[in-house]
Amino acid sequence: MDSSRKTALVAGLLYLLTFVSIPTLALYGPVRGRNYVTGDGPDTAAIVGGVLEVVVAFACVGTAVVLFPILKRQNESVALGFVGARTLEAAAIVAGVACLLTVVTLRRAGAGADALVTGQALVGLYDRLFLLGQSLMPTVNALLLGTLLYRSRLVPRALPVLGFIGAPILLAATIATLTGAIERDSAWTGLAAIPIALWELSLGIRLVAKGFKPSPLTA
Repeated sequence: MDSSRKTALVAGLLYLLTFVSIPTLALYGPVRGRNYVTGDGPDTAAIVGGVLEVVVAFACVGTAVVLFPILKRQNESVALGFVGARTLEAAAIVAGVACLLTVVTLRRAGAGADALVTGQALVGLYDRLFLLGQSLMPTVNALLLGTLLYRSRLVPRALPVLGFIGAPILLAATIATLTGAIERDSAWTGLAAIPIALWELSLGIRLVAKGFKPSPLTA
């Protein structure tokens, strides 16, 4: 296995690893409740969700760092922009996790009804960070990485085209959510995220299964 194949394999595995956060949609349900701080029951689900999201944050940065040595041969500025965008995405994810785990801390400390407003504010901050980090930034990532892969032909061009299609759809849904036109948890936001999710999943599978196509960039 040559170095470019190893790079593709590691990057593909990291892309697939970013999907471990899917269960957080259910795990975060209780902690996002309005009266969570004054309620009872285990906090395990929220903590597990936080751990999964931190794993995703590291995987996000890892995908960009691992691919950078090859992508920079196509366009170093765009490749560096991709690393920066992935880093911002990871930072937003970690900040969001910190918000929700602070709500868990308030509950464990017995803050009571006086902390309800604070807890709700932290949940609201998490929602905004989620929109910026896990809805807005993936559109930027898809455009940057898609451009590099499309021009270099390191993977079949149908894959980056899927990212190009999904980016404006997710961007429109993100703007609509930020302006209050649609709800964050509505079916529309879920549907808008599917093309980008398919793009990243397909890319991960391709890189793991077959690696890069023959190219001067990998020579």
